[in-house]
Amino acid sequence: MKIGAHLPLADLGDSRPTGEDLHRYASSAHDLGYTTLAANDHLLWGRPWLDGPTSLASVISAAGDMTLATSVALPVVRHPVVVAKTLTTLASLAAGPVVGGLGPGSSSADYAAVGIPFEERWARFDEALPTVRTLVRGEPTPQGTYYGAESRLAPIPDRLPEIWFGSWGSDRRLTAMAAVADGWFASAYNATPQQYHEARVRLDGHLQSADREPDDFPDAIATMWLFVTDSRSESEHMLIDVLGPTLNRDPAQLVHLPIGSAQHCSETLAAYAAAGAHEVLLWPIRDGLHQLERGMDVASSL
Repeated sequence: MKIGAHLPLADLGDSRPTGEDLHRYASSAHDLGYTTLAANDHLLWGRPWLDGPTSLASVISAAGDMTLATSVALPVVRHPVVVAKTLTTLASLAAGPVVGGLGPGSSSADYAAVGIPFEERWARFDEALPTVRTLVRGEPTPQGTYYGAESRLAPIPDRLPEIWFGSWGSDRRLTAMAAVADGWFASAYNATPQQYHEARVRLDGHLQSADREPDDFPDAIATMWLFVTDSRSESEHMLIDVLGPTLNRDPAQLVHLPIGSAQHCSETLAAYAAAGAHEVLLWPIRDGLHQLERGMDVASSL
C-alpha cells in the first residue's frame, strides 16, 4: 500500500500556512518517500481554508516527481472547462503524474457562493466528469444539458491527467462512475476498513459489468486524518475538540482513524492495507512536518 499526504490547507490550530510552509511541507513529504501530494477543494468551509488547486500549483517545484492530485476538485462549482484547464496546466508543469479527482462536494455553502442550486449537484456532476475527461484529452466536448458550446483545450500535456471520481461509497455513485472514470477516491473519515472493502467489492462488480478490468482500476483513500501521540488526553482532544466539530461528526465515529498511539495508528493502516487499499492519503491535523515523519515511521512498520 502506497502512502501519500494531503497539503495542510485548513487552519486546524497551527494558524494559516504560508507559501513557505507549504513548500517546506511538500519538500519534506517528497524526501520522506510519500508518493502523492493531494489538495482538497472548498470555496467556503468551517475553518479558514486556502484554495486547493492554487496551493497545489504553488508546490510543484518542491514536489519533484510525486503525483499531484485533487482529492477532490469541484467541477460543478468551478465549471468543467476551468477544472480541465487547471489539470492540463498542472500536468504540463509537473515533473510527476497528475490525478484529477472530481466530486460534487458536500457543502451547500460552496454552491450558494456561486449561485448554483445545491439540489442540482448530482445531475450536473454526472455530466461534468466526462466533460472534464474529454477536455483533458484535447477532444471536443459535446452539447449537454448543463455544459454546452464545443470547447477544445490547448496545450495538452504529453502525460494526460487521470480523471478519478470521489465518493463515500454509495452503490449509485459507484455504478455511475465505473464506466467513465480512471480511478476512485474513497473517504477515510466516512469509511472504516470494512466499509471501504465492501464498497470496493461492489465497485469491482460494476467495473466487470462495464467490461473493465478491476485490477487496472486504482483507488486511494483520502482524508485519512493523522495525529500520532503517546498522550491519550491529546488524542482525545484532537478527536473531541478539533476534528469532531470541524467535520460535524460524533467523535465516536472517527476512532477508526490513525489518531492516537503509534501502535493504534499502525494497526489502523494495517487494517486498510488488509482491506485492499492501494494507497492512503494522510492528513496531519497539526504539527505537519513532525507528523509527516511520525506517519511515515508508522507506515514503514507495516
